[in-house]
Amino acid sequence: MSKSEGRANVVKAPVRGSVYLDLANAEWQPDGDKFWIKPLYEDTAKGERTLLMKIDPGARYPMHAHDEMEQIYVLSGSFSDQDRTLKAGDYCCRAPGAMHSSDSDEGAVVLLVYSRA
Repeated sequence: MSKSEGRANVVKAPVRGSVYLDLANAEWQPDGDKFWIKPLYEDTAKGERTLLMKIDPGARYPMHAHDEMEQIYVLSGSFSDQDRTLKAGDYCCRAPGAMHSSDSDEGAVVLLVYSRA
């Protein structure tokens, strides 16, 4: 599945009722070296998006920042930044513009939620 095909399957805000994604059959899309995503939800007008990210063991990403608030919930494995290591069940919330690194020694799956401040 190409990145553009995966984007087409991203859920938009429902007007009513519920919208479901079959994630078990969705392929992981590359998002840099050793980082993979499954987009879940996106509303560009509101600046909101939700995605799953799989991080391969030994993955490293240098210091960077996001324009949105970033929420991270670790589902499995461990995920580190320059300050600490988060394990399964741990949560982090970053302010827009907060500089941070991203890495994982053992690999991880995390839920990411971005929203405009």
